[in-house]
Order: sequence, then structure tokens, then C-alpha cells
Amino acid sequence: MTTDTKSPSTSTKRNPFADMTPARKYTLYLVAGLLVLSIVQLLEGTNQLTAPGTWSAALRLTVPIMLAGLGGLYSERSGVVNIGLEGMMIAGTWFGAYAGWQWGPWWGVALGVAGGALFGLVHAVATVTFAVDQIVSGVAINILAAGSMRFLSSVIYTPETGGGATQSPRIQDFIGTFDVPLISDWANTIADKGWFFISDASGIIAGLTTGVSWLTLLALSFIPATWWILWRTKWGLRLRSAGENPWAAESLGVPVLRMKYWGVTLSGGLAGMGGAYLVVVQAGIYREGMTAGRGYIGLGAMIFGNYNPFGLLAGAGIFGYSDALRLRQDSVHGILLLIAIGIALLMIVSLIRKNYQAALSQAVFAFLFFLWWVLTDDVPGQIVTATPYIITLLVLALATQRLRMPAADGIPYRKGEGH
Repeated sequence: MTTDTKSPSTSTKRNPFADMTPARKYTLYLVAGLLVLSIVQLLEGTNQLTAPGTWSAALRLTVPIMLAGLGGLYSERSGVVNIGLEGMMIAGTWFGAYAGWQWGPWWGVALGVAGGALFGLVHAVATVTFAVDQIVSGVAINILAAGSMRFLSSVIYTPETGGGATQSPRIQDFIGTFDVPLISDWANTIADKGWFFISDASGIIAGLTTGVSWLTLLALSFIPATWWILWRTKWGLRLRSAGENPWAAESLGVPVLRMKYWGVTLSGGLAGMGGAYLVVVQAGIYREGMTAGRGYIGLGAMIFGNYNPFGLLAGAGIFGYSDALRLRQDSVHGILLLIAIGIALLMIVSLIRKNYQAALSQAVFAFLFFLWWVLTDDVPGQIVTATPYIITLLVLALATQRLRMPAADGIPYRKGEGH
């Protein structure tokens, strides 16, 4: 008896990325991205795309979105949709500014977390205990937070304090910053040399290691900590089981309702910290509307990252970087070519995965952005202002991902009921 085996020449072709370890894959992505930035910068005749100042600003603009996205991650992993992240960030900005004004910046961070957690708890009571529709509750949280903070401002921030109905007095001080020893000086020196690729890489390193806030360092540590908590601890397994199959988890003795409360309350606390960050690191004052939709963008970054903290960081970084470039208007025209190349690379990945429909749409968009770059010398001011939002929408719409949300995400749960 003979067995029919396929020869190597007739075997199915495998995805060339399939055998790569995650470390090699991400290193490849990093080097390819840096090479694209260097080429675009050379063709555009600018040095702003990899300038230390650009990347330092990008880091500061990334962190609040990342914190909101991490908050969304805990909530969604527990099975509760949280589009109230924007309102929880608003609460964090107000409470962070009040405590920062009264007692100093670190108290501002603590009270900002508490304020966001309070609104997270309200969302948990509504959705977990009373089974209110999670989208409706999230919208209500956003409206309630904006109205409540306006009321508190009008009552507490009288003209005598230097504030008003739409802003607070200035906080006492900012949280301190530091330079990473040796690396910061070395990277800044090489960044000034103007060498292709090498100086570009050094400029990015310099921006990420110079003038770093201590709160930034604390916030970034939450990324690996979240991964370890959710995927390496018993508590994390219980939280994820509440979002995957709460009925099965209940049968195994998991306190599902308690885990959902934990997830949503932590979600609010992290979003509140993101709001406090805007005050104690960036602005030094509370202003109405200063969150500017970052809670929603954080939710989008979480989805882009496929409900994973490291992917979430990448999504938040894309928005933060594009927002930093918006502040340097002479470099915005180069973003058109950067977008065209980025979408073209996504098209290649789609072709490798044999997703031809996605590849076709990406090819069309890549051509249109390339044509825009060739036929123009600058970008209208309105487009400059909307640049980070446009890039975020393009990334979410065109990135080919195998999204896998928690199976019971958004499904109401009642203790003791079968499913």
C-alpha cells in the first residue's frame, strides 16, 4: 500500500510571515517604517518627519489616547462596551485640574483617576446591574460628564480664582521630566549629523528619550503590565472569561458580575488618568472640550490593536504622530506621500493574504494620495487641521486585520440565567 504524499514543489505556498517570530516580525515592520520615513523625508526636502521635537510631541500626544484605549480594553475584555470613555476623560481633566490647582500635579493625577473611575462605576451600575443598553449608557455618560463639569466649573471657578465656567485656574506646577542617561545625548548628537537613515533613527530615539515626563513613563509601563495581568494571572483569566462566555465562567465559580464591575471601573480610572495627563503634563489648565474626541480615538486604537495592549499602543502612536505633524505645517504635504506608501504596503500584505477585494480598494486610495502629492505643493489649512482624524479613519478602514472581539462583548448578562 502506498500513500499519496505531496512533493514540496506541489505543496501549498505558505505565508512568508507565518514562520516569523513576533520579535522578528515587529523588527521588520520597524525597520521598514523607518526606511519609508527616511525616503519620504528625502524626497520632500524636510527634516521634520524624524526630528526629535516631532517625536517628543508625538509621545506626549500618544499617551492620553493610549490610556483611554487601555481603559476600553479592560471594559471590553470583561464583556461591556464602553463608548463613555470620552466622558470619563472629561471628568479626569476637571478633577485633575482642581486637585492640581489646590494641592499639586500628582494629586491632580490621583483625583483625575478617581473622577474617571466614578463615572466608570456609574456605567457599570447601569449596564451590569440594571442591564441598560451599553451604547445608550455610554452616550449618557458622555453627556452627563460634559454637563456636570460645566456646572462644577461655574460654581467653583469664580472670577476671583482666575477661572470661569469653561476653564480652571492654572495648576500649581507641572510634573517633572528627565532625559535617559547617555542615550539621549548620544542620539541628539547623531541626529544633527544629517546622515540618511542613521540620523533619522537617532532623531526618533532622541525624541523618545529627551524631556520625558515621569507620568509618561508610568503610563507606558501599563502596556506590558496589562498584557501580563490579562494573560498571565488568574484574575486576568477570570476577567477575560467574563467577556468570552460569562455563563460558562459562572458555572466554574467565577464571580462574573464582580469581574465586570472591576473591568468597567478600571476602564474609567485609566481614561480619567488620560484626562489628567492632558492637564498636568500638556496644558497646565482645564479647558472645556480639551479632550477633543480622544476618548473615541482611544476606542478606535483599541479596535485597531485587535484588543491587545501592544497593538493598541501602535494605533495610539499613529494618531499621536499625525497630530504632532499637524503642529508642523511645512511637513504636512509629505504626509500625503507617506500615506500613499503606507497604503501601498498594506495592499502588498493583502495580496500575500489573498484578500484581493481589500487590495483593490487600497490600490485605489494609494494612487489617489500619490496623485495628490505629485500635483500639489501644499495642503489647505482645513486639511492640515483634520490630518490626524483623516489618518486614523484611513488606518481603521483600510488596515487588513483579523479582528477578534470578545465573544460576549456587549451581550447583557443576568446571574443564574442560561444562554
